[in-house]
Amino acid sequence: MTERLTGGDRVFVGSMYVITGLLALLCLYPMIHVLLASISDPLKLMLHSGVLLKPQGISFKGYQIVFSNQNIYSGYFNTMYYVVIGTLVNILLSSLGAYALSRQKYMFKRTITIGIVFTMYFSGGLIPNFLLVRALGIYNTRLAIILPGAIATWNLIVMKTSFQHIPVSLEESARIDGAGHARILISIILPLCTPVIATVALYSAVGHWLDFGTNLFYVPSNNKLMVLQYMLYRLIREGRENILTDAQMASATSMTASSRRITGESIKMATLMVTTLPILMVYPFLQKYFVKGMMVGALKE
Repeated sequence: MTERLTGGDRVFVGSMYVITGLLALLCLYPMIHVLLASISDPLKLMLHSGVLLKPQGISFKGYQIVFSNQNIYSGYFNTMYYVVIGTLVNILLSSLGAYALSRQKYMFKRTITIGIVFTMYFSGGLIPNFLLVRALGIYNTRLAIILPGAIATWNLIVMKTSFQHIPVSLEESARIDGAGHARILISIILPLCTPVIATVALYSAVGHWLDFGTNLFYVPSNNKLMVLQYMLYRLIREGRENILTDAQMASATSMTASSRRITGESIKMATLMVTTLPILMVYPFLQKYFVKGMMVGALKE
């Protein structure tokens, strides 16, 4: 039988629905605003003020200009490259480090763990990292974007905690059958920690997708390696659409100065949607793993 709610309980539950609904709307509205602005008429959008609840006319001129530029495609390729390769590197190195630190007989693991955790709170800073990247000879290369963040301390700790929850008996049984460390990690540890691996992969992929600081500091002068977020950063910072347009766009080059300024807002909004929507589409597929991964270590057996 279902328990009947009293009047006070119903008021409380109703209030929680209203509050959570308002919070969800506050979180969702910025994306709705960008979407509506990106498909609005540029002139009407510039004349509008206040909250945007519906498109101000319908126009896809911003999207036309964005997708008519080859830079957007190279930016997509570079971003996807860093997301895929960078995430694989993150998972590989974090798994190896977490496996070693989670073994009971690993020497000095406490000291090494403390040293790794220390880097999460204190770092050398931007200038030493910049000098290190230049000294390694990877400045203005793809490695400059992938290597500096190859291991995230928090992800390593989460994976280490997850690996420690694997029963030791499974490892001992595998060793009796002749399995080594590599076989134990690949065939036993990783399959049993799929939710954590998926969570860490999601964190890493989102981090690579949204990262523009690394591109800004380590690959500033190589437009062939420009990522979408860095392209968007330059567009908003410079306040004009020349980052997204070139001589190939006749529609943009034929505009007057005022038309460029008006259309520039639509281009910004369209670029925001283009750069944000793909990563949002990944979340529904990893949501079930995300919840399980976050609960690792919350309960002890």
